[in-house]
Amino acid sequence: MLNVAIKAARAAGAIINRAALDVDLLKVNVKGPNDFVSEVDRAAEMAIIEILLQAYPDHGILAEESGNSHGNRNSDYQWIIDPLDGTTNFLHGLPIYAVSIGLAHRDVVQQGVVYDPARNDLFFTSRGRGAFLNDRRLRVSKRINLSDALVGTGFPFRRGDDFDRYLHMMQSVMQRCAGVRRPGAAALDLCYVAAGWYDGFFESGLNPWDVAAGSLMITEAGGLIGDFTGESQFLHQREVVAGNPKIFGQLVHLLTPFAKGAKGHATVPTETAVSAAPAPRRTLSRRPSKPAA
Repeated sequence: MLNVAIKAARAAGAIINRAALDVDLLKVNVKGPNDFVSEVDRAAEMAIIEILLQAYPDHGILAEESGNSHGNRNSDYQWIIDPLDGTTNFLHGLPIYAVSIGLAHRDVVQQGVVYDPARNDLFFTSRGRGAFLNDRRLRVSKRINLSDALVGTGFPFRRGDDFDRYLHMMQSVMQRCAGVRRPGAAALDLCYVAAGWYDGFFESGLNPWDVAAGSLMITEAGGLIGDFTGESQFLHQREVVAGNPKIFGQLVHLLTPFAKGAKGHATVPTETAVSAAPAPRRTLSRRPSKPAA
């Protein structure tokens, strides 16, 4: 299954790289204020879906552009796809974007692939078998103090987002860490935590396809991921905090006051949300168990 996901991610990456040669010719639609979808997003998504369903015709699909209109909605297996995370970067020629593919079995993520086509970097992971960048095993950083930590984030951009709330959140974190970064592609941000390049990460408003693959990448690299209170059922909350175990705990302490329930914070319907852990816990285990199937 991991090999099929890698094949699909590389096929989508080839489509993206070809389109990147002449971005100005692309047809772009607006899903909402500052929320774009291009013909490349759709073409990459269909290429991924065709490869996955050719190999596993009975599996379900949850994709950013087409939702769950493809595949078997009743399957225990569900592929969770973001064909181009970082579309705005891509449309501006900023080479920070990625293809993200996760596979959940009975709502527990088992496989993850994040492919950075601009750099030809392949992040991949299988539950219980570690996380890798190309041929290198990934481990989270060893920093223990938030004051020394580099933290990634994402800014609100949709109409209805609570910008004042986010500014207070940013102020709380920025005053206590070594620096905050916002490249604009959450799938890569999570991989950067797994690689130890970031010590932590937080963002609200994310969907399952933004974080499914990256969440497993982090836990398999020895890190932790949860919602703003540290609970492992974060994909239901549309809020994520991640990091190495020490930094994760310190970020949770800062972000708990901004957890779900604040103005403008919507939830993901439970039928589309998946968990990176089999059952709710305070934090995710560093070494999750292997799947039953």
